[in-house]
Amino acid sequence: MNRLLASVLLLSLVTSPALAALKVGQSAPDFFARASLAGKAFDFSLKAALKKGPVVVYFYPSAFTGGCNIEAHTFAVNKEKFDAAGATIIGVSQDSIARLDAFSADPQYCASKFPVASDASGAIAKSYDLSSHDATPGVKDSRGVAIDHAFTERTTFVIGQDGKIVAVFSSADDKISPIDHVSRSLTIVQKIAAAKAG
Repeated sequence: MNRLLASVLLLSLVTSPALAALKVGQSAPDFFARASLAGKAFDFSLKAALKKGPVVVYFYPSAFTGGCNIEAHTFAVNKEKFDAAGATIIGVSQDSIARLDAFSADPQYCASKFPVASDASGAIAKSYDLSSHDATPGVKDSRGVAIDHAFTERTTFVIGQDGKIVAVFSSADDKISPIDHVSRSLTIVQKIAAAKAG
């Protein structure tokens, strides 16, 4: 009965997913990616991360851009709360690993608190049914550096330890800010932790 109640509570917190994105209840596609934590590259495995607990996989358009900077900073500030809930955070964008090395270590953004993964080909985003679009020619990031990769739509997936998608938040819903992606994800993983403890 407790599990049923927990499931109902979790589902009541879920907002409408993006039209194209994978849906709540579907299996999250496993992926391996080159990622960076504190400016150091490593190989990230979703399957390995799920062995520890739920995983928040958040896709974002580009490192060193307005909303993405805010989102990364907010995840970093709240990292200990995600840890307390047993959850892993992984950001995914089509940035190169070199750009992500800088972003992951920057104290204003990821602050060396959580990893960000490079999906340079867009294959991971595609496996999650997310759309991408090319950057406007000549567009520069907040450092004044040209952006030469495609942008994936801002979408966050909370994935349960069983590999099923528990929640989806998308910027396609104009009511969801980058900060909302973080706060809503945190609420979900805290509910999962509470249900597990109960």
